[in-house]
Amino acid sequence: MNSFVKACICANEEISKAIETGFDASWFEKTEVGAGGDVSSRLDLFAESVFVKHLSSFGFIESEESGIIGKGEAHIIIDPIDGSSNALSSFPYYGTSVARVNTNGVLDAAIVCNLANGDIFIKTPGKPLLTGKLFASQWHKPQNVPNAEIGLFEKAYANPNLVAQLDASGLKFRAPGAIALSLAYAHNVKFVLFAGAFRIYDFAAGLALCEGLEVVVEQDYVIVSKEKSVVETIEDIIVKARQMEEDV
Repeated sequence: MNSFVKACICANEEISKAIETGFDASWFEKTEVGAGGDVSSRLDLFAESVFVKHLSSFGFIESEESGIIGKGEAHIIIDPIDGSSNALSSFPYYGTSVARVNTNGVLDAAIVCNLANGDIFIKTPGKPLLTGKLFASQWHKPQNVPNAEIGLFEKAYANPNLVAQLDASGLKFRAPGAIALSLAYAHNVKFVLFAGAFRIYDFAAGLALCEGLEVVVEQDYVIVSKEKSVVETIEDIIVKARQMEEDV
């Protein structure tokens, strides 16, 4: 592991330690609209401060909460808490997302962590995707589930026509509510679908973890799957759903 990846692991472990006995009461407070357009909680800002402490020496940080922080040549993109609403509702599907773009414009590190169970995923150029647990030293390739029964559909609540079409096509899915985490688990599930406005904080690290999979990125949707036929089916469904919306 290089020094940047080690610093990311240390930051995640510090945040994990801080929340292991429950959330501080102040973390539930909402503050103001952050750079990503959502209202930041004090939990978001606490996690951001931890990442700034550990990562600011590696470059300037672009955070979903505070925007541009610090100076440097490398560009570090963070979502301090991916799935904030889940975290603040004690629903165990939330984590962190970090990506670094070096001075040549190449993404040279992507780290996504599930704080709820300690899963952490790491991708660096030329090396396979690795997964492990916080506070452990064993690393391995993620399990590739060949006959997964469900997909993950982020922002399903905002796309009722797509939901209906997926159901009619027999494509089962869950909508857990943390896009970077869902992309990190893309090797396990049948597909990952996101439909909505594309924000760099949500995808910079997560998409880097999908190397070797079928990936389609459009302005208002992202599809990832092990199977090209599944991607094509979902794209057809999206086209039909959009036509239905236009006809209404």
